[in-house]
Amino acid sequence: MLVFVAATACSTPAGDKNLNNTNDMMTNKGKEVSGDYSLATFGGGCFWCIEAIFTRLNGVYSATSGYAGGHVSNPSYEQVITGATGHAEVVQVKYDPAVVSYLSLLEIFFRVHDPTTLNRQGADVGTQYRSAIFYHDEQQKEVAQMVKERLGSENIWDSPIVTEITPLDVFYRAEDYHQNYFEKNPNQAYCQMVIMPKVQKFKSMFEDMLRQD
Repeated sequence: MLVFVAATACSTPAGDKNLNNTNDMMTNKGKEVSGDYSLATFGGGCFWCIEAIFTRLNGVYSATSGYAGGHVSNPSYEQVITGATGHAEVVQVKYDPAVVSYLSLLEIFFRVHDPTTLNRQGADVGTQYRSAIFYHDEQQKEVAQMVKERLGSENIWDSPIVTEITPLDVFYRAEDYHQNYFEKNPNQAYCQMVIMPKVQKFKSMFEDMLRQD
């Protein structure tokens, strides 16, 4: 288990309200890239952690923090953290499938969070922190189910995997102050005590898949 903290997860001053980002231009290694890419959406606790990991992966153009799986349109962070909207904190990954596969993204996702704790990651408790895969098409659904079943059969964890696999309805981009949070606030206590250990674990486990820029 990674380091726990008593503080409430992702607590920050109020910022700009979220806007749905429909821009298909991406940035990879400082260059604007347009053309073929794929999307994947994951929830694994506080979105700051998952975003910080996937932005370091070779083949990923961008990782955007946001909300999915709820029943309220255009939710704010203040609404989501109450658990009343039904949304999970998620990260939507834009990636080049010729460089990194969806299968690889899933392998990384399962290894960098605890998929066996229901509606919590460490001290972050609530349905908004649930382990979830929001698939974009039937192929992603099949691959996600396959990986979940395989990893579950390998008894890597002491408890069963509880990760939900559900179709993505709408992805809402989180407020600007949540984007690249770890990069902008490296000395913040939550970043040091929770995010940094997860990033270090990712780097040690997937060293050959890291971006080199």
